[in-house]
Amino acid sequence: MITINELLRQIILKTPFLEEGIVQGIINLSALSRKVKPEIEQELMKPVSESAILMALKRLIPSLKERQKGREIYLKTEDITVRSGLTEFTFLKSGTSLKKKIQLLSVLQESETNFVTFTQGVREITMIINADLETGLEKIFKTEKLIKKITDLAAITIRLSKESVYLPGVHYNILKQLAWHNINVIEVVSTYTELNIILHKKQIDTSFSILLNFLSD
Repeated sequence: MITINELLRQIILKTPFLEEGIVQGIINLSALSRKVKPEIEQELMKPVSESAILMALKRLIPSLKERQKGREIYLKTEDITVRSGLTEFTFLKSGTSLKKKIQLLSVLQESETNFVTFTQGVREITMIINADLETGLEKIFKTEKLIKKITDLAAITIRLSKESVYLPGVHYNILKQLAWHNINVIEVVSTYTELNIILHKKQIDTSFSILLNFLSD
């Protein structure tokens, strides 16, 4: 038979910000007990007192703190850089997209300092490049259907440890720092040990400061 403790864990873990708030001590546990009481009673099919829920919540906190600690163990890094002057293009995927992508890569390989990412979905292909390469890209893709072009972007690149690849919640723990501060993320592009967060240029200074403080704590 499922217990109050197990139900509480399910409720908390399906709402990441709630978990974070409890761990940080900024959630009123009595108010939370009242809020989840109807859901718990419905699942258990019997009345449950608020005091029983509150007690179960308090017992759950140590395991939640340990869970958060485990997620952050490989996030501490000082290897965080910023690249500005980027533009994002999204085209409708077509039978000629791959050929155009190869043409663009042949141009980009002339310089090792170019920033370029390719993301190919089922219906779309997105590229993020240095703004000074816009003209060349638009020339190569002029026969493709442009869905969206976003200018004045910047990227924060975070280099993570190899161990972090196998650690659940690594990207979430980083991105939630920006979400807490109401910062909009345009794109997230990752490789094996690099996480690239694409933002509007106007938000880059604040975002960099937030992430640097978090990662170097």
